[in-house]
Amino acid sequence: MIVATAGHIDHGKTLLVKALTGVDADRLPEEKRRGLTIDLGFAYRHLDNGAVLGFVDVPGHEKFVRNMLAGVGGIDFALLIVAADDGPMPQTEEHLAILDLLGVSTGAIAITKTDRVTPARLEEAIAEVEILVDGTSLEQVPVFPLSAMTGDGLPALQAHLESTAQTMSARPDSGNFRLAIDRTFTVAGAGLVVTGTVYSGQASVGDRLILSPAGTPVRVRAIHAQNRDAQSGRAGERCALNLTGQGIGLDSVARGDWVLAEPAHAPVRRLDATLRLLNGEKKPLRHWTPVHVHMAASAETGRVAILEGGSIAPGDTGLVQIVLDNPIGALAGDRFILRDQSARRTIGGGRIVDPFSPARGRARPQRLEILQAMRDATPAQALTARLGQSVDGVALGRFAQTFNLTPDETDMLWDQVDMIRVGSPPDQVGISPAHWDGLRDDIVSALREWHAQRPDQPGPEETRLRRAITRRPSAALFSAAILDLLHGKRIARDGVYLTVPGHRAVFSAEDTALWDQIHALLEEGDIRPPRVLELAEATSLDRRTTERFLARAARAGLIHQVADNRFFLPESLMKLGKMAAVLATEVPDGIFSAGDFNKRSGIGRNLTISLLEFFDRKGLTHRSGNGRTVVTAPEKIFGN
Repeated sequence: MIVATAGHIDHGKTLLVKALTGVDADRLPEEKRRGLTIDLGFAYRHLDNGAVLGFVDVPGHEKFVRNMLAGVGGIDFALLIVAADDGPMPQTEEHLAILDLLGVSTGAIAITKTDRVTPARLEEAIAEVEILVDGTSLEQVPVFPLSAMTGDGLPALQAHLESTAQTMSARPDSGNFRLAIDRTFTVAGAGLVVTGTVYSGQASVGDRLILSPAGTPVRVRAIHAQNRDAQSGRAGERCALNLTGQGIGLDSVARGDWVLAEPAHAPVRRLDATLRLLNGEKKPLRHWTPVHVHMAASAETGRVAILEGGSIAPGDTGLVQIVLDNPIGALAGDRFILRDQSARRTIGGGRIVDPFSPARGRARPQRLEILQAMRDATPAQALTARLGQSVDGVALGRFAQTFNLTPDETDMLWDQVDMIRVGSPPDQVGISPAHWDGLRDDIVSALREWHAQRPDQPGPEETRLRRAITRRPSAALFSAAILDLLHGKRIARDGVYLTVPGHRAVFSAEDTALWDQIHALLEEGDIRPPRVLELAEATSLDRRTTERFLARAARAGLIHQVADNRFFLPESLMKLGKMAAVLATEVPDGIFSAGDFNKRSGIGRNLTISLLEFFDRKGLTHRSGNGRTVVTAPEKIFGN
């Protein structure tokens, strides 16, 4: 069980920790000289049943609240300390507010220095504390009057700590490993050591992890868990990790960084969250207010974007987006504290809802609906709600990162929730059956509408059809729906074009008359059809209009474009194809040259080269060096 002290300067926090553990948590020379705690101190007490009490002694001076905040994230038990002679003081109130914002509800209150006050004053101090904690997360915790100097009252607090530790359930080690670094140092012969609280998961000696947000790969050489040598460390423990990696040292890691399993490495600068403004604030929190953001052991500057209403009144809670100046590691459910721009007072705090906030549209109604569905929800509840809201589906890889799910946990969740999964990890998308059916129906409807508006065309290409759909699905989701519709034969493919089954391109009366003219000219030319310019002159059209019409006729399958300026009727290509097949039977090994075919057909050298390249593309012939073989019967390419 990890216990953090809290309270005003000189109220006896460090002395009480020493009385409980025998360890002086003031480790820095300046702390010894000045007689006050400046940075985090650590002490441990091993219980008879094998449990360990780990104490984090935090500074009580207002100048060091930043250090205090680095030590109270991820704790199990809060020990609020109030001196009987002073009673609650400014930092008592601020520390209590921080614990309340972090949701710490297990703890105790120690009224220290009872040897310095009368019984009447002690009763006043207890009453003052009870008033102070009323309505906070610590309002129900027991109060222990004691003196760390004389030992009076100390056994009762010790017994309470031990019984709580023995009955407290171990934190589940679900999720990927995350340790928030609050201290770094080097050990001769071992190298870099980082210490901190494990927020989730577990790691073992030999594991390969990531220093985040830098993204530096490291390996765990050794572990101390709860001040003991160990082969592994898990959620809820204070651990020291001896790390090794290329180029890492004290200058490459700092308080506030994380040691993570690779799937949990996703630094962000935008965080959507719920934020509660403290009752004691004199003014509402306005949009784009500059703040200091404390989460786990990190401290960064940033601004708060109010997503609803433009401001949050004192005592109220609202949805916000926190925009940071530098990236940090944050996942759904992580708690944070906000201090004002000068970093002199705590103004509020809350919980991360979605660490992967959009840069645009953060306050749109649809986005707010998503956040409302995700706040205070389990992963299964959040995913079910997101699937119902998102017509374009949910990026499952990003969702798993949001909730820090391991691969095994994601597999269990995907099987638990009713959805269609499209694509492969890490880019897999989940979509609800209703939205999936809706997307496929929209595609078929858009295709039918396309045919109604363009009866002379075989159909749109896939990208054009996607643009024709109002909802504009993602390319990956759209392609998956197309494949499903093709497999179910609700749509068909004609080359690169999509069509409804049975559709045939039909010319208008005007186009039909033009086609009759062109068809007669092509039929007359047979295996040496007229060039595009010759067709334009014969039909009294300009070249560009003629080219567009021929392209439409080619898309309809009426003709084939063999070269930039030559279009052939299918029956003419059939003749030439059969000519190539016969030629192949008359030459050694069935290999003929372009010159051989030109002599046989008489169509001319340039047209012969274009025609044979067209045959290669169609799969009628195969080129090897300067020769070609016929690999497919002409009837299979150009029909009967």
